[in-house]
Amino acid sequence: MKFLNVYHPFFRPVLPRLVTVGVSAAWAVFELVSGSPGWAAIFGAVAAWCGYQFFIVFDPENYKDIPK
Repeated sequence: MKFLNVYHPFFRPVLPRLVTVGVSAAWAVFELVSGSPGWAAIFGAVAAWCGYQFFIVFDPENYKDIPK
């Protein structure tokens, strides 16, 4: 089981991709301000990884329906 399937058809439109990256980045900032640098690093890494997958190496052909 994958943690987050970035090739799911849900992520083909830009809005879910922006929200996913934005929320995880905002949560990283919140954790850092709250004094939890470990959690901030984890959520920052998730935001960076999702940003890379969703905007740098994005290919619409990868977002077709998943075969059952």
